[in-house]
Amino acid sequence: MSAPQASPAPARSLHQRIRDDIEGRIHSGQWPPGHRIPSEHALMAQYGCARMTVSKVLSLLADAGMIERRRRAGSFVARPHPHIEQVALDIPDIPFEVAARGHRYQFELLARQLRKPRRGDAREAELAGQARVLALQCLHLADERPLALEDRLINPAAAPQAVDVDFSQTAPGSWLLQHVSWTRAEHRISAIGVDAARARLLQVPTGTACLVIERRTWRGEQPVTCVTQVFLGDSYDLVARFSPGGR
Repeated sequence: MSAPQASPAPARSLHQRIRDDIEGRIHSGQWPPGHRIPSEHALMAQYGCARMTVSKVLSLLADAGMIERRRRAGSFVARPHPHIEQVALDIPDIPFEVAARGHRYQFELLARQLRKPRRGDAREAELAGQARVLALQCLHLADERPLALEDRLINPAAAPQAVDVDFSQTAPGSWLLQHVSWTRAEHRISAIGVDAARARLLQVPTGTACLVIERRTWRGEQPVTCVTQVFLGDSYDLVARFSPGGR
């Protein structure tokens, strides 16, 4: 008695073939992040199908996060989210982290003031005593979308050259990492529903979940800077890596 014949594999639908072809080009690197996918009309001509079929495939790929559909611009291979993963007790360079993920980094200086510490503010008094502090507020963006809001104080006694730096062109955190050494740092991490003032700057609804990183650095016993960074909740991870028995 002859062995039963295996059932032939079901033929792929045209819809599935188009999707498989696009996914294959993305996974292989033939179409890298940011690559513009052929237009709907071009795909219709290539596969000899209706626009509805092509549109459905592109919609499913967008839902899966593989492509981005931009009105009047077309469809593009999605870039990784500008998500910052920070090793615990390390200090990230936000412009570098954003650019490393293939995004266009931008920075906006919102306010700059050289002033006396606010009366009753223990943090500012510790930073600068009775001298002045350099107070900066800025916004970090990735692909023209807000990523994090930063309020930073710099002690001019620890970094006198900072007073003359044009921080409308240079992110203060990056400048400090390149020009001012530090020997000790402290992180404080919390989660908030963002208030109305910060929500307006971050272009999100009031109450949106955000992660707050408060950081202070010292050089020896001299305070250098303290900063509060408010990250959109889906844009930041704090990661600790360690081994058994590690201290």
